[in-house]
Amino acid sequence: MPRMAELVFREATVIDGSGAPGFVADVAVEGDRINAVGSVPPGAREVDARGLVLCPGFIDTHSHDDGAFLRHPDMAFKLAQGVTTDVSGNCGFSTVPNEPGREYMPGDISGPGSSWTDLESYFAACMAKRPAINNLMLVGHNRVRAHVMGLERRAPTADELAEMRGHVARAMEQGAAGLSTGLIYEPGRYAATEEIVALAAEAAPYGGLYVTHMRNEGDRLLEAVDEAIAIAREAGVGLHISHHKAAGRRNWGRVAASLAKADAAHASGTSVTLDVYPYTAGSGPMWQYVNLSAIDREWAEGVMIATCPDYPEFEGRMVPEIAAGRGWTVEEAVREILTSPRGREVICIHFIIDEADIETNLRHPRVFIGSDGIPVLKGNPHPRLFGTMPRVLARYVRERGVVPLEEAVRKMTSAPCERFGIAGRGRVAEGWFADLVLFDPATIEDRATYAAPKQEPQGIRMVVVNGQVAYEDGVHTGAGAGRMLRYRREA
Repeated sequence: MPRMAELVFREATVIDGSGAPGFVADVAVEGDRINAVGSVPPGAREVDARGLVLCPGFIDTHSHDDGAFLRHPDMAFKLAQGVTTDVSGNCGFSTVPNEPGREYMPGDISGPGSSWTDLESYFAACMAKRPAINNLMLVGHNRVRAHVMGLERRAPTADELAEMRGHVARAMEQGAAGLSTGLIYEPGRYAATEEIVALAAEAAPYGGLYVTHMRNEGDRLLEAVDEAIAIAREAGVGLHISHHKAAGRRNWGRVAASLAKADAAHASGTSVTLDVYPYTAGSGPMWQYVNLSAIDREWAEGVMIATCPDYPEFEGRMVPEIAAGRGWTVEEAVREILTSPRGREVICIHFIIDEADIETNLRHPRVFIGSDGIPVLKGNPHPRLFGTMPRVLARYVRERGVVPLEEAVRKMTSAPCERFGIAGRGRVAEGWFADLVLFDPATIEDRATYAAPKQEPQGIRMVVVNGQVAYEDGVHTGAGAGRMLRYRREA
């Protein structure tokens, strides 16, 4: 007599992640795998899934959760929205390489108390915390450069470049998916194209990726796309463009031309994918966006303060409102916030994106979904940290019909798994890892807002990670079944 499955979903509408139409079936889970899809015998636990969608767990292709796996291993803000795997280490910022006790940036997780030195030991530190979800890592150029050169504004010497290449190669050997850059950020902004090519080439022997927050997403967007394509082509790697957008009102609509460049490169042999977050505001460390000697007033007028240690009363408020309340000009408000003692820890939210551009991105078959959430839970974080995946399914699938449900699920599951080498995940099929989300397509919705961002979504009934129920009806079970994933290797 066959062994009874541990968990059986009955009469679920299975959207298997491939993009194919959904179908009604039973799904059985045994251990960490799906062991049957179709009609299955009774299980130890049965879940009535009639009227609900069962699909693969969602992949957040653009996260900054490297530190969160250590600070917040329950990963509640991701688990509640159906995310079962993060791709971390984006925008050139990663936790490796690391010198224990050294602070690379203000508020860095790798400051006092850190113990790891490389990807392998970082993964071990994360697993000791019993993380709720899986984590795949990129190695960040900003981190590699800072580790070797500090924040110096110059080209590396030959020896320094060789040392940086060694760190990238070591990370790739230990399972990183590729090199990430953040070329608007310090110190990445000081790197010439040739430096990035040399480092990205270290990913080539592993079939890895070049993942980039490009040098410009506004007035020089198309030039930045050209540079990104040239880097990938010369390094012999695939290209993934992070949080694709055309920033600033005067640039709205240019994502169509940017996507056309990506398509042309893809057709000519340099594979290109992208990701997008479903919000009209970005977010990040405010000091990285501002030249204090020439503050961009138009930009500043669209800025909300998310986290501000020296002025917590500013959190959740727009800069013009702050300025009016203090009798400052907008420029004075920005300068006061950033020159305060902990000014480099300020995180801002900036409204710079056109809604129509989001929809253009979502319709493109090689654009995935990434939250770009910053897991600083004090203050008023960007609502994308809590709401990204349900927002796509509610606003852009159910309400606006921008993409069909099956296609949206593919963008959030199998497609990014294939691109980022997440082996054995992203499909509801026999023998695949049991990372699963059960949700009500009629009621799923993000509830996080700019005014109240820490609200978990509704409509998600259950999340399964590596075969264990991690979240059910609003309750985090504490299963701690997440794993550290290595590029193109099953785990």
